[in-house]
Amino acid sequence: MTPPAKEPLQILAPNPSPLTGPGTTTFLLGDSHVAVIDPGPDDPAHIDAVARAGRGRISHILITHAHRDHSAGAARLSRLTGAPVLAFGDALAGRSPLMSRLALEGLGGGEGLDHAFAPDRHLRDQEVITTPDWSLTAWHTPGHAAGHLSFQWGDRIFCGDLVMGWSSTLISPPDGDLAEYFRSLERLAALSPRVLLPTHGPAITAPQDRIAELARHRRDRTSQILAALRVRPDSAAGLARRIYAVPEPVLPIATRNVLAHLIALSQIRAVDFPGVLTIETVFSTG
Repeated sequence: MTPPAKEPLQILAPNPSPLTGPGTTTFLLGDSHVAVIDPGPDDPAHIDAVARAGRGRISHILITHAHRDHSAGAARLSRLTGAPVLAFGDALAGRSPLMSRLALEGLGGGEGLDHAFAPDRHLRDQEVITTPDWSLTAWHTPGHAAGHLSFQWGDRIFCGDLVMGWSSTLISPPDGDLAEYFRSLERLAALSPRVLLPTHGPAITAPQDRIAELARHRRDRTSQILAALRVRPDSAAGLARRIYAVPEPVLPIATRNVLAHLIALSQIRAVDFPGVLTIETVFSTG
């Protein structure tokens, strides 16, 4: 299916940061029936701007995942417009049994989760939402977040935080899952989009190249972690200091990414650790 010629409207939220880049891009799609994809943070001025841009025609509010920079403004926008909020689920939806267990055992994480988020309607994988103006297919694409959805519109895909052009995404267990991330990249590539529209940063016009680059980056990071562990056992934080060349304030983010790699490696018995897995756990190559 080919989408209408009219491009989606983009409104940038005023929330730039190391994790959000220039800020959250809210997309508006359609004319008589307007879909809002990722209304962004609960910033009254931003939400008012989105509501005005919808011209009283907002019919659906779609959320890629329940992080505050994507979903926190949904309730306010819904009150202003009467439109329902659609998502995979709440902030904890989609966690694997392994990640649910690790969360109970004190793994930490949960950065940015919107625990207050409660969609009006849960979307199933491959569910199609259709109006006279547009048709969107929801694809479950976990990895950055357990309940992450990407929305396909013809040959374009609104891909949330799964793929970005300016940075790799944060994978922070128990919500981030490296094994799921690789599967979601493969799924996105198989859909053969012409353009990817991430919620942070510009459109990606060479999707296959970028997806391959991101997968290669993660495989290279895994190789670095294994090489460092062959020198000596270490924790996720220790490995992040040894591997990443980043400023001190960014090291906690790097640590969570390293932990995601270590959990994936432990599942294939490439690394080992004593006792219960926590952020302080020391890993070895066995």
